[in-house]
Amino acid sequence: MHLRAFTGEMERLAPPDLAEEFDCGKIGLIVEGRPEIDTICCALDATASVVKRAVEAGADMLVVHHTPLWKAVTALTGPTALLMRQLLEADMNLYVMHTNFDHAPEGVNDALAELLSLENVIPLSIGVIGSCPITIDELARRLGGNIRIWGDLVTMSRLALVAGSGFDPVFLAEAKEAGADAFLSAELKHSVARSSPLPCIEATHYALEAPAMRRLALRKGWQYFDDPPRLRSIL
Repeated sequence: MHLRAFTGEMERLAPPDLAEEFDCGKIGLIVEGRPEIDTICCALDATASVVKRAVEAGADMLVVHHTPLWKAVTALTGPTALLMRQLLEADMNLYVMHTNFDHAPEGVNDALAELLSLENVIPLSIGVIGSCPITIDELARRLGGNIRIWGDLVTMSRLALVAGSGFDPVFLAEAKEAGADAFLSAELKHSVARSSPLPCIEATHYALEAPAMRRLALRKGWQYFDDPPRLRSIL
């Protein structure tokens, strides 16, 4: 497949105009490599480890959710230089689908809802809400553990979720109004937890967003690289 055909297919899957304003210039083809695409790899983040594995796999394209270039680059030094050197020496393309994939149908939030077996799912302004037939212990198991519960969780029969960092008072209020019993997301601030109208289930950013990239790779026949952050819970 030619590079132009590939990018066109990705833009149909996650249209760039769905992205948040802060993603301007940070999605799409971030690093251009060879024009013919055959072997495609996929991950949540373009870490040095992921790029190394993609190079070893002979990838022509690496598709990720998070760009490794969050700020304008005025000098290539340190880890950024290492990462770019690996990509450029391999003549590998790097494609990013971030908040456009968050908002896209069958995107990040829908993949998480599917993983948790949510039923009768409807969209919120960001994220989704649906009926949750599983227990909190089963939810934790499916997300790989490291779950924290803030507030008194009596039931989560109606669960709202935002994959990634979504604990915003506006989103919490909307979920409450929509009839949610609990709210699942990542990276909860203390002040938000103290004023939340709902019990908050806090998981890791990686656990909530990796399922979408894993599912995308499976559906497309790409090779997926699992690369979770090192995390250990101590009681």
